[in-house]
Amino acid sequence: MDEALILFTRFPRPGRTKTRLVPALGALGAAGLQREMTARTAAQARRAAKARRAGLLVRFQDGTSLEMARFLGPDLDYRPQSGAGLGERMERALAEAFGQGCRRAILFGTDIPGLKAGIMEQALEALADHDLVLGPARDGGYYLVGLTRPRPGLFKGVDWSTPRVLEQTLARAEGLKVKLLERLSDVDRSGDLELFQAENRLGPGTVSVIIPALNEAESLSSCLDAVLAGDPDEVIVVDGGSRDGTAELALSRGVRLTGRAPGRAGQANLGAAESRGEILIFLHADTLLPPYYQRTVRRTLALPGTSAGAFTLALDRTSPSLRLIQGLANLRSRFLGLPYGDQALFLLAETFWRAGGFPDQPLMEDFELARRLNRMGRVRTARARAVTSARRWLKMGPLKTTLLNQAVILGYLLGVRPETLARLYNRSKGL
Repeated sequence: MDEALILFTRFPRPGRTKTRLVPALGALGAAGLQREMTARTAAQARRAAKARRAGLLVRFQDGTSLEMARFLGPDLDYRPQSGAGLGERMERALAEAFGQGCRRAILFGTDIPGLKAGIMEQALEALADHDLVLGPARDGGYYLVGLTRPRPGLFKGVDWSTPRVLEQTLARAEGLKVKLLERLSDVDRSGDLELFQAENRLGPGTVSVIIPALNEAESLSSCLDAVLAGDPDEVIVVDGGSRDGTAELALSRGVRLTGRAPGRAGQANLGAAESRGEILIFLHADTLLPPYYQRTVRRTLALPGTSAGAFTLALDRTSPSLRLIQGLANLRSRFLGLPYGDQALFLLAETFWRAGGFPDQPLMEDFELARRLNRMGRVRTARARAVTSARRWLKMGPLKTTLLNQAVILGYLLGVRPETLARLYNRSKGL
């Protein structure tokens, strides 16, 4: 093995990886994102290894060699990382490669969307006339390090996870001939998620429909019928741990399925993080999109000053009280720019992440996101109607449900914690 590529990663175990993203995506969602980023980086590394006829080594934490082999394939060299800290673990992994006769070795992480095979090949090529190659990250660290032989002490005394990492490593590399690669961004916090999505976007004008679901097998089939009739570029069902066949139904319809712990905000954020469309539509599983909804979405978002849009609310049952509820909801949506989730909010993915995504709270997440979007532009209500189930009004009665909803809104505006409101809301509903 003359050259080696060392993929430095963690096994995507919930609660042990991407912990800074847990508030936005949940432990399962963060692990799912880690899984996808690791798989994408491994695919790029395979291409680079093949082009350079180099060895590809995987050094991991929080898993076993068998788990890693099942995850990425049985053809790679899997060994757990060893060492007391990040610097020592990196030093040992590189030294191990050189101990196997390698003359050039690069080590890299998995959370850089822009890290492609060409950059890995460029790093190996640069080692022909440089002692050290570093790939700077925009946060002050680096995503790749390459050496021609072991350099004991190069990583000692470095304040890892700070903006001083690159600066301190360069200071310790005094006397070495150093090559810096292009600067790239990593995905470490919720604000970085748009970077990952942008890197993997399908193309301009593409549409992803995201459907958070929990035990919605009865409604989901009709929902997907309406969605798929509009021929979107991508449909993602984010299951919250259903036990009624929701996940199996989604798979049978050929849509993408992912999952995390229940919680509509976190499920929606995970779907957005894994989506690849330029435009996102967030849809409740008991809501039917209108025919030609893509045309409505694009026309609405093209209007000057628009930050987001939603459809006119229509209930699937009719009565004087339900018609009144429906009418008042549409007035609120049109004149205050505050549509709720059952109106299928839609917006550009870039706008969604700039607004911070759905807040990590158990209630009023759609209301809070709409308030943020109103500060960025106008939230418009399209004339086309999304038909949603009236079941929650019928279960408790229209009057009681409406009064409960208004009490929750008032409490939220007065500063009552969403967790407290959620407990009171569920208690009132007998849950």
